Amino acid sequence: MPKPLPYVLAAGAFLLYAALGLGRHERLETGLDLGVFEQAVRAYAQLRPPIATLKGPGVDLLGDHFHPILVVLAPAYRLFPGPDTLLVAQAAVLASSVVPVARLAGRRLGAAAGAGVGTAYSLSWGIVNAAAFEFHEVAFAVPLLAMALERLAMGRWRQAVAWSVPLVLVKEDLPLTVAAVGLCLALRGRRRAGARLAAFGCAAWVVIVVVVIPALSAAHAYTYWHDIGRRATPPLLAATARLRTLVLLLAPTAFLAVRSPLLLAGLPTIAWRLLSGNPYFWGTDFHYSAVLMPVVFVAFVDAVGPRRARWAVPVSLAVTAVLCAGLPLPELAPGTGPHAAPLRELASPPAADQVRRADAARRVLQQVPDGADVAASDWLIPQLTARATVYHFPEVPRAGVTPEWIATTDDRWRATPGLDAAGYRMVADRDGVVILRRNAAAGPAG
Repeated sequence: MPKPLPYVLAAGAFLLYAALGLGRHERLETGLDLGVFEQAVRAYAQLRPPIATLKGPGVDLLGDHFHPILVVLAPAYRLFPGPDTLLVAQAAVLASSVVPVARLAGRRLGAAAGAGVGTAYSLSWGIVNAAAFEFHEVAFAVPLLAMALERLAMGRWRQAVAWSVPLVLVKEDLPLTVAAVGLCLALRGRRRAGARLAAFGCAAWVVIVVVVIPALSAAHAYTYWHDIGRRATPPLLAATARLRTLVLLLAPTAFLAVRSPLLLAGLPTIAWRLLSGNPYFWGTDFHYSAVLMPVVFVAFVDAVGPRRARWAVPVSLAVTAVLCAGLPLPELAPGTGPHAAPLRELASPPAADQVRRADAARRVLQQVPDGADVAASDWLIPQLTARATVYHFPEVPRAGVTPEWIATTDDRWRATPGLDAAGYRMVADRDGVVILRRNAAAGPAG
């Protein structure tokens, strides 16, 4: 396989992912998650703890989820402050994972198969959905895990360990993935090294979840335990939704990934998702499957030889193409369908009315001055987090927290009681975007 080809594929993936993320932000289709992470990175860039007022006044985001790896974005954000920096960085991080997957496939299966696997991986629904859905810290886990598993498949044990260890800094569940990589290492004959890595991963998980997060949390506890085992969906529908996601995870590999023990690296992520009572974790949308994509594709390459690859790689490309187009899947529970197809957005430009409304909304938001305290709702949040202290409306205003400004939508404003009594008056109302100011003279400005 030509050495530059994996990097060419990664460059194309970067352009695709950046276009998806930036396009959605430009159309005002990003919201709370992007705003929360921007507040954390903005704080790091200002050499402060990652306080995210969108989660609540004074909330340290490391007490919610453990992701100190975000500090690496601080220098770029200091140079180019704004949500676009996070979206471009996420695109670059996700795209970098294409290199080890395509490189391994090229070495094992030949140049043509390597190009095919790299293309299928770069367009896999878990990666594309993550690139299109705002910004999330798990993007950093994708290239780390891809590199660790590629090194493991090539028999480079020490490098595999070195690439897997930083996963403990990405999110609190990923130390268990490090432990699973240790198990894979042991199954490859490096039992002592695998046992040490597994022990390190388990110990790191305990320290983070039992000690670090509770110490930084306002509740002095890890608040996501309640998701495990919670039932809010009929059991048959829940089981069907979970099974469908498992099928769609393995379908791009022609189900051959199950032949490789490297698939065990994905078990912790699959386990917490399927055990959770939150139906959004069972589905195929959002960013929850991004970490699993390098696992299933590296396992796929590890399981097939050059002869089987002659039919398996074309099948992988065909299935990926079908999933990219979007499947007409029924919604069994919230977040489980219909299957998203963000690549369609690039093929059809936004409607003129959508562009006009987005431009109008940005002009209305200019009423909020830089440095202001503002409670904002939904898709208005990441339009303000780079230049203001933003709270989540309608949770704020509340007793003791009364920002001077509110930026919201017409339906949210009318459905929120008590704003008049708190002294808020409308100062702008245009195309469904409403700006309120505390103790201001009434009279909307169009």
